Parts: sequence; structure tokens; C-alpha cells
Amino acid sequence: MIREGVIDEYAIGGAVGAIYYLEPFDTADIDVFFQVSAAGNELAILAPIYEFLSARGYKAEGAFVYIEGFPVQFLPVFNSLTEEAVRKAQTIKYDRVTTRIMRAEHLVAIMLQTGRTKDYLRISMFLEQRAVNMRSLNTVLKKYDLTRKWKENEYKFNT
Repeated sequence: MIREGVIDEYAIGGAVGAIYYLEPFDTADIDVFFQVSAAGNELAILAPIYEFLSARGYKAEGAFVYIEGFPVQFLPVFNSLTEEAVRKAQTIKYDRVTTRIMRAEHLVAIMLQTGRTKDYLRISMFLEQRAVNMRSLNTVLKKYDLTRKWKENEYKFNT
């Protein structure tokens, strides 16, 4: 999609992104955050992706496109934090495939920003498994004005 100009950049985030750093756990889908140059509403931004994948035999069902049997949700970057998370994602090799995955500190900051119960549970996993560099995380939290939210919610994920 990048080579064909459908998207500018992407990174795997969400639970699958977290699983790269943590012990595996169940999740329903793969979240792919992407950046495009073109502006527009979310549906207009998603249309070229769906068309690209449909032309290759992949089917969309609701919010997901099923790729090789896995439900994949494409999410446009929606703020400066997710934009940086995509831009600074690391390139990894999985089996024989090269892909991009968000860094641990960005995943944790996005989970904090989103603030769902399952996000706090995953933050707790990152802390318990020492899967995030606290100095790097604190830099990201400060940059995106999340330090206060961290302090206010720390009791939810510190065990």
C-alpha cells in the first residue's frame, strides 16, 4: 500500500502491538494505524485501503478487513501522539515478513490516553513484565501532557 501510494506510513498498535513486548494474551483483531497525506472524513480516508485490499481478494465485514483469516482494523492517526507513534515505529522481522510496530512507550501512552479498563490492565502488564523503559515513557507522557493523568490513575495499574 505504501509503494502504491495508498498510505504514507503505518504501524501495528493495539493489543497485537502490545503482544510483541508482552507475554501473549487473547485479542480479537489487529489494529493498523496509518498516515495519509490526503485530508477528508474517516470513510473517505478508508476507501482507498478497502479498494486496494478488495482488488486482492480480501473482504471487508463491518469495521474489519479479513486478511489471511485475521480481522484487521485500519485506524487513521487521530492526534499528534498516534502520528508520532506511527512515525517512530520500529521495523521488525516476523517470520519472513518485515513490518512496523509501535514502540512500547507509545503504546502505553496511547492506552493511558484512551483510558479504558482493558488499557489499564495492559499498562499493568507492561509494568509487571518490565516491558517499557520508564525514562522513555516519562518523556512521551510529558510531551503529550499525560503526566498528570498517569499520576491520577497510577493506582489502577501499579500492583
